[in-house]
Amino acid sequence: MFRLGRNTTRVALLAFALVAATAGMLVGSDSLLGSSANPATASWRRLPPAPLAFEAGQTSVWTGKQMIVAGLTGAGADGNLLAATEAALAYDPAKRSWQRLAAPPKTQAYCRRTAVWTGSEMLVWGCGLTAYDPSADQWRLLPPPPSGAGIVVWTGKEMLGWGGGCCGDALSRGEAFDPTTERWRPLAESPLAPEQQPLGAWTGRELVLFVSGISAVDGKPVPEGRARAAAYDPATDSWRRIEPLPERRAGATAVWDGKEILVVGGRTFDGSPAGVGFAYNPATNGWRRFPAMQTGRMQAAAAWTGNRLLVWGGELGREALVVSRTGSAFDPAANRWSPLPEAPIAGRLDPVSAWTGVELIVWGGVGVSNRRGPEHFTDGASFMPVSP
Repeated sequence: MFRLGRNTTRVALLAFALVAATAGMLVGSDSLLGSSANPATASWRRLPPAPLAFEAGQTSVWTGKQMIVAGLTGAGADGNLLAATEAALAYDPAKRSWQRLAAPPKTQAYCRRTAVWTGSEMLVWGCGLTAYDPSADQWRLLPPPPSGAGIVVWTGKEMLGWGGGCCGDALSRGEAFDPTTERWRPLAESPLAPEQQPLGAWTGRELVLFVSGISAVDGKPVPEGRARAAAYDPATDSWRRIEPLPERRAGATAVWDGKEILVVGGRTFDGSPAGVGFAYNPATNGWRRFPAMQTGRMQAAAAWTGNRLLVWGGELGREALVVSRTGSAFDPAANRWSPLPEAPIAGRLDPVSAWTGVELIVWGGVGVSNRRGPEHFTDGASFMPVSP
């Protein structure tokens, strides 16, 4: 969909890809991100190692007490998932310990998976739908979704999913699932162009979505008249067109801060990592541009603390794969970025993350060695800012 640099090495955890080139890998450092914050006032600490690594389908939720991670483990040496098994772990930051959970029911391996926390259960939407109850350490199979989904959110009552697709196709429809009745319903027809991986967030009232402006259907242009941005209201089962992103992004992160949707990172239309971010205000249907990070990045961890957006890890390079062990914090009120201290763990792509109320947890993800191919991490770290 988006043009990449000719010599770029790409690792996509969700696509289960292997190294395609040996363009070189560097670890991000202060020379790339500027001077670090004072470690006496903001600090990292390592997590204890987890009992296993996930090679594919890694997804997570924060329950208020634990970070639960589910995915596939035991892939073949060549990355083949036919012999992989489903597994789940829970990390308790109060006890600083990992627990292996009951094994999830088996579903099709080659599916993108996304999870939401309902307040009592973890719902995992992939090729099937499963639910995990931490109080009983039990999984259950639920009625399967009509299709996959590119983005999934929890509204407080329903799980909404929209878009998705695979292998050259893309969807422009969505579904909602009510775990109380265990029933699916189709969303009203969307004005949006089809998109495999739409960008968006739940605002507490609407699911706000942005698409790239180029259909994922074999790279064909968007059909005439289709929107690049729209908001869905589940109370009325209706859509409204909104202002699209000022600049196109692939693989960006969108976070709702209570007033605006903050869009950071990702890749620009020419393939460069995006440093400049944007904020969308649903009340005014308007955008504002905020200052660039010290460097653009994609496939990073991101979390909203209540007054700061924390971004860590991810890819910094374009022609060569540059993976960072540093990060940045954005203050929307001050419209300012500040660097985070360097983490005590290796940089990586697509780590899972959670904000606990006092610290950011990052764990797992993918690193790359020119000799061995993708490395799936079992380690992680937690970052405590000066103040939440």
